[in-house]
Amino acid sequence: MRPLHPIDFIFLNLEKRQQPMHVGGLFLFQIPDHAPSTFIQDLVADIRNSKSIPVPPFNNRLNGLFWDEDEEFDIDHHFRHISLPHPGRIRELLVYISQEHSALIDRAKPLWTCHIIEGIEGNRFAMYFKIHHAMIDGVAGMRLLEKSFSKDPESKTIIPPWCVEGKRAKRLKATKLDKAKKIMSTLKGQVEAVPKVTQELFQTVFKEMGKNPDYVSSFQAPSSLFNQRVSSSRRFAAQSFELNRFGSISKALGVTINDVVLAVCSGALRDYLITQNALPKKPLIAMVPASLRDDDSDMSNRITMILANLGTDKEQPLERLEIIKRSVQNSKNRFKRMTSNQIMNYSAFVYGPAGLNIASGLLPKHQAFNVIISNVPGPREPLYWNGAKLDALYPASIVLDGQALNITMTSYLDKLEVGLTGCRKSLPKLQNLLTHLENEIQKFERLIFETTSSDLIESEQKQIDAVEKSAPVSPKQDVDSKDIVQPKTIVKETKIQAQESKQADVSQHVSFSAEPNDNEIKPS
Repeated sequence: MRPLHPIDFIFLNLEKRQQPMHVGGLFLFQIPDHAPSTFIQDLVADIRNSKSIPVPPFNNRLNGLFWDEDEEFDIDHHFRHISLPHPGRIRELLVYISQEHSALIDRAKPLWTCHIIEGIEGNRFAMYFKIHHAMIDGVAGMRLLEKSFSKDPESKTIIPPWCVEGKRAKRLKATKLDKAKKIMSTLKGQVEAVPKVTQELFQTVFKEMGKNPDYVSSFQAPSSLFNQRVSSSRRFAAQSFELNRFGSISKALGVTINDVVLAVCSGALRDYLITQNALPKKPLIAMVPASLRDDDSDMSNRITMILANLGTDKEQPLERLEIIKRSVQNSKNRFKRMTSNQIMNYSAFVYGPAGLNIASGLLPKHQAFNVIISNVPGPREPLYWNGAKLDALYPASIVLDGQALNITMTSYLDKLEVGLTGCRKSLPKLQNLLTHLENEIQKFERLIFETTSSDLIESEQKQIDAVEKSAPVSPKQDVDSKDIVQPKTIVKETKIQAQESKQADVSQHVSFSAEPNDNEIKPS
């Protein structure tokens, strides 16, 4: 038996019919060339007939305040195989995922399900995996993913994801003495955290709240379209973006990629709310989960949160970016002064009231933040499953009463995979957010190009001026005026060339987009 972590307990108690508390992932695979027509059926049969034994947390079920091993584990309850209706477009796939992500997981069994989905256009199949957030967080889930698949395209070994034994299972086999030592170490860490946490709380209350413009409190988020009671219906939309586009913007503007991601989301949310005539006068506040894992563990939850001012009251993208950068950096600077245990205790004090409001659902329109934006680092190498290459992976997350939208991203190879999870009834045309994200990336790309072009023209003009000063034309020389290239002509030609280059550059980047009324995934 393993006791529930306090955060795990909170996730379990937050769950109700209209508020499922599981996270999920949609994995798209390319069937190998020359694979037999029975490739997927053979894969499913091998999984069902596998002699591998499920390992924690996949064989754990709830038993009061503990995780206990399920002695009656039934693979048929957790593992399902379906085929999409014709024509098997991504649209049909996302409808199915939306429906499945709306359904609660049976608490009498281990809290997860896995679906193999065939019949997808482009000779592809998918796996949709969902697991309760009480069992795992995003970083832990990504680590489990990397252990479940292979980096070798020729590997044909099939081990079900729920049977991959890693360090997590070995730790659970530790002796009672080792477990007792770990408990004592944890208690010691909690006691040692008190002085530093008290110091930081004093700093927050008396030196930052109301005095530091970069400090974001849990009381300044405005009421918005995203902050209302949710139904049990979910809408899932997803899309892939080229990661190097964010990297180029980051490098040109001297900010982090995470800053750029938040700024792009800020602009997209602003545009979406404008189309709904629902943009608040005050800026939206985003909750950005931050992992506190300082080990290689892949179980339970070790997260805190950063509140970021999205600056959605500002029209200019660069102005919003600067606001985001400063507010995020302010939180990072505070957390750098603390250990992970100290951060957990600090967060419990500062954000406790906000958590109670979410848990009770009493004031859904009065939230500490307006939207959750999460960015989880993913695999950097291509992954394979029984020789089938993983083409894309899209995270699906949680929405709550008062939090009707969740934006979760993960990186894979050279792409940023974006998953939008929202309440179908509360947020009309949610898939349009994908279009707004693409448009916002292009805005930053245009701004960078215009700045670069302006600098180039200015440099050219300076060179012309320098040449004229160092080698002036003598009045006595017989020079035909046609042979003298005028500076204004050069500048004009440079502007024309820059404009042509700008158009070409933008057209190269627009490799995909979401149709206004279509939620299809369109990988680059």
